[in-house]
Amino acid sequence: MTASAPRRRSVIAGAALAVAAAGTPALAAPRNPSVASTVSAAKASTSRVLTTRTTAGQVSGAVAGRTVVFRGVPYAAPPVGALRFSSPRPPRPWSGVRDATRFAAPSYQSVLPGSSEDSLYANVWTPDVRGSRPVVVYIHGGGWFVGAGSHPLYDGERLADRGDAVVVTFNYRLGGFGWGLHEDLADPATGSFANWGLQDQAALLHWVRANAAAFGGDPDNITVCGTSAGGSSAWQLSLLPEMRSVIRRIVPISAAHVWAPAVALTPQDAGEAYDRIAHRLGTTVPGLRRADAAAVKDAWEQLFSGAPDRRLLGSGREYQGPVVDGRWMPAYDHERPTPKVPVLSVHARTEGSFFTGPGSPTPTPAPTDEAELRAAVRAVLLKGVPDVPDALAERCVAGYRAAAAAEGLPDDPLAVWTEIWGDGLFRRPVVRFAERHARTGTSPLYVMDFAHPVYPPHFGTPHEATSRFLFGTHRLPEEAPVYGDGPLERRVSDTFIDLVSSFARCGVPTAAEAPAWPVFAPGRASTLILGGPRVAEIADIPKQRQLRFWDDNGWGPRL
Repeated sequence: MTASAPRRRSVIAGAALAVAAAGTPALAAPRNPSVASTVSAAKASTSRVLTTRTTAGQVSGAVAGRTVVFRGVPYAAPPVGALRFSSPRPPRPWSGVRDATRFAAPSYQSVLPGSSEDSLYANVWTPDVRGSRPVVVYIHGGGWFVGAGSHPLYDGERLADRGDAVVVTFNYRLGGFGWGLHEDLADPATGSFANWGLQDQAALLHWVRANAAAFGGDPDNITVCGTSAGGSSAWQLSLLPEMRSVIRRIVPISAAHVWAPAVALTPQDAGEAYDRIAHRLGTTVPGLRRADAAAVKDAWEQLFSGAPDRRLLGSGREYQGPVVDGRWMPAYDHERPTPKVPVLSVHARTEGSFFTGPGSPTPTPAPTDEAELRAAVRAVLLKGVPDVPDALAERCVAGYRAAAAAEGLPDDPLAVWTEIWGDGLFRRPVVRFAERHARTGTSPLYVMDFAHPVYPPHFGTPHEATSRFLFGTHRLPEEAPVYGDGPLERRVSDTFIDLVSSFARCGVPTAAEAPAWPVFAPGRASTLILGGPRVAEIADIPKQRQLRFWDDNGWGPRL
């Protein structure tokens, strides 16, 4: 496989993931009056205690601003050797005090340097190891094949400090090591033969429940949050029977809901993928446990490089997420019930500008005329169907142009392509799942349209812009030129943190600069619009006309 092959794929985590995982500078002190006094009192006591005891042994952390951070804490045994393609095992106990001041390696991938199969580690930020705070577990995105919980974007210091919460990030297995299926890889201890990354995430949550109190967290108040692939995982984990006593609430952000052929392999194609890789490497499918890791990774990526209609496999056209296996993924998202826990659902106003703007993980020349626009739209539509007739692309462009005219939005080729890209894979499914929950769900669901614009030459509110403001990392020197670090950006970030942390604390999202936020009711002003000069306001979901094309033409799951 050539070095450029991964760049031809749609990497949800974005170009920023090419930066090596590292720590970030201390951020400003919390300004939320509802939690600042609590945090200060805790700090004044003994929050500089750097050692605590987990179920596997003692760990020693480090001061990070007004918090303590424990980096690289094992939550499972390394999935190497005979444990490759096996269910996660508990971490091996250790004696003495384990140093937890450095991040572990990212999970094995082609994007972040220094990645390794030995990567099942957690990072914990806490205002104090004493107390009983809400716990926010964040699952990183990256299309299920890149990313790391240690990436600077997900530095938990600001969220933990201002929100007075325990914040956990972590790694899970990626790509062909984490998201496939083959019955010849059945684990003799568990019987599982698929979705090892999802199994890792479940193991992490069990570890958090068992160890939350050691970090000043409440084991009975765990909120699972994630972006893109991570948002999808939060949704799926909440539906697992064994998670019902673990997960209290979820915050799926720009969730890449799973369906085939766009966002997952069919079980048949997943099995064929491992058959082909084993044949290429001159071994059997069970023999892949002993094969060279780089060779397995490269062979997997080669199967999914190039245009989706020219590949050997018909599914997994955009991402290779969870595979329906009857156990960890009983069915695709739209075929399963809606979560029974409270949900705070977030989407970005212009999801597609992450993929069509500067710094796109899949650099493609922007269309400049009608012929190029139709070719670009056809390429988007091919992500979800085996063939795209010219008439389908024409209807898509016409529908989006009509919607833009009705709402006074730009209708140039770049703008139309951008909206179609983001709506098809992200905004439309997220909105329709929220509407379904409002019709059939039994728990409250809140909807946020994150709308804070980025700076030129970037445009709109891209996919993954949300993580910068949830973690306050829009302030980092490499992020501020795109996302801003002025007074308004800080108010937007503080409000986002306050909303999520209050939701994690008691189930109702509130913030000083946000109006009262009602439970989502389609057709009524019940969506919180976050971003822009007014910071936060309640309105109906914007750009609803654009979503009709997908419903009327049967592209993607019906909800």
